[in-house]
Amino acid sequence: MEVKTAIVCGAGGFIGGHLVNRLKSEGYWVRGVDIKENEYGNTNADDFVVGDLRDYQLCQSLFDRPITEVYQLAADMGGAGYLFTGDNDAVVMHNSALINLNVAEASRLNKVKKIFYSSSACVYPEYNQMDPQNPKCTEDTVYPAAPDSEYGWEKLFSERLFLSFQKNYDISVRIGRFHNIFGPQGTWQGGKEKVPAAVCRKVAEAEDNGEIEIWGDGLQTRSFLYITECVEAVRRLMESDFMGPVNIGSEEMLSINDLAIMVAEIAGKTIRIKNIPGPVGVRGRTSDNHLISQKLNWAPSRPLLEGLTQTYQWIEKNVNATRNPSNENQVLDTAV
Repeated sequence: MEVKTAIVCGAGGFIGGHLVNRLKSEGYWVRGVDIKENEYGNTNADDFVVGDLRDYQLCQSLFDRPITEVYQLAADMGGAGYLFTGDNDAVVMHNSALINLNVAEASRLNKVKKIFYSSSACVYPEYNQMDPQNPKCTEDTVYPAAPDSEYGWEKLFSERLFLSFQKNYDISVRIGRFHNIFGPQGTWQGGKEKVPAAVCRKVAEAEDNGEIEIWGDGLQTRSFLYITECVEAVRRLMESDFMGPVNIGSEEMLSINDLAIMVAEIAGKTIRIKNIPGPVGVRGRTSDNHLISQKLNWAPSRPLLEGLTQTYQWIEKNVNATRNPSNENQVLDTAV
């Protein structure tokens, strides 16, 4: 039986590392590529290339053997503190667009059969996400386009890019719009972490009866999807005849203040919330899963509390390890 081969772009990152492991468990030969190695050693790739996907020659060099599938997750991204201040708009758009242009063209020239592109819930119009209790994020509402960030505009452009390659060339494209993926082995400090990791870190660092800061009034709402659920949805999409774009997320929506309260309860701490000015993005956002349920017969099965508990425990160990460096090695092999 012919062994399937795959390239995972962004394999040094959180989702990419978990995706490599999933593909290997299914018998794939996998090449990972990223500008950095996976921070937690979370990749079982047969080959891992450390390189810059903005370099077209580097992209071409990845195809030294027949590749059947490409998973394009590489992007210049981060949490609200990175994407919504306006300070990084130019580099975000330039870097991510260039990566996607290079990956699409190299895949075409090397006759890749199927490409997965990781888009984002940030493509949805801001005007449909003003009410924190009733956001509208069905896949067909993306136009008229009005994302709330340049990151969202770039993601929407790149959706069109890959769909145009499907239209004009013999490439089968699959597009998933990720909604706040979280879990162990994700970025948890340094300014590029997303909300669940940032809140877990703040609670882990706080003393009992202490205080943590939450940007905005904390009434803005989001939903969060655990990493293993995300990878399962990606694989189902790739194995299906449905191209998307399709939401990959959870419908379990809550406010950021309530998220902080949930994390504090997991930690067994009494925590006061101090709401301060800061970038917050849209007022409300959650995944609408009608389409993915219809097309892939899939819905998330893990409650937020369960995934958040595992994530908090992992981040707490990392926080303790930074305080006591002798414990650091105990963190790196934590399973999901």
